[in-house]
Amino acid sequence: VGLGGERIVDKKQILKSVDHTLLRQDAGWEQIRQLCEEALEFGTASVCIPPSFVRRAAELTGGRLVIDTVVGFPNGYSTTAAKAFEAEELIRQGADELDMVINLGDVRDRRFDRILQEIRTLKELCGPRILKVIVETCLLTEEEKKTLCLLTAESGADYIKTSTGFAGRGASFADVSLFARTIGDGKLRIKAAGGIGTFEDASRFLELGASRIGASRLVALYREELQHG
Repeated sequence: VGLGGERIVDKKQILKSVDHTLLRQDAGWEQIRQLCEEALEFGTASVCIPPSFVRRAAELTGGRLVIDTVVGFPNGYSTTAAKAFEAEELIRQGADELDMVINLGDVRDRRFDRILQEIRTLKELCGPRILKVIVETCLLTEEEKKTLCLLTAESGADYIKTSTGFAGRGASFADVSLFARTIGDGKLRIKAAGGIGTFEDASRFLELGASRIGASRLVALYREELQHG
């Protein structure tokens, strides 16, 4: 804790946990290229980009940068076969990590066996690559959040992710805290994403138990601070 009770935030360290993200529908290649260059310059964990740019980003960065992309995004209600095809195609094109969206209709219908099988199918395709499971917390009850934590841990996936950033709200401190309490000391990790626009918030999410942050604004904030001394 710093002077006046302010928390000291190691911004360079936080950036190492950031999936530097651009998933807007109207993103063009020039913006994706710049995102990749920023990620390399500032040492982020990865870039998280639309599927159609994975091959070009992988060619541009030549193994120097982790390429993360999305499957069944943002609504999650495509079929398991479609998600599996998408995952295989993206891995072939150079994706290192996949963030998949679950079928929220199956959650509502309490068809958790189907969700578990779908995640396992995609994790099998990923092999050693990281699979993150997006559960869209703003559309879930507390009971559903807990159930999906345990189910995702059982599936063998690597992360549970709070949000797409395209529905209602993004990550909340309460969601990440609930995930951390539910998961305990297991292997499953937490990614907080959606609406994280300050280093203070990112730091708080990491303190609460997240180990990845999905964010689009933190690199720009850091660059501005460097420029203005």
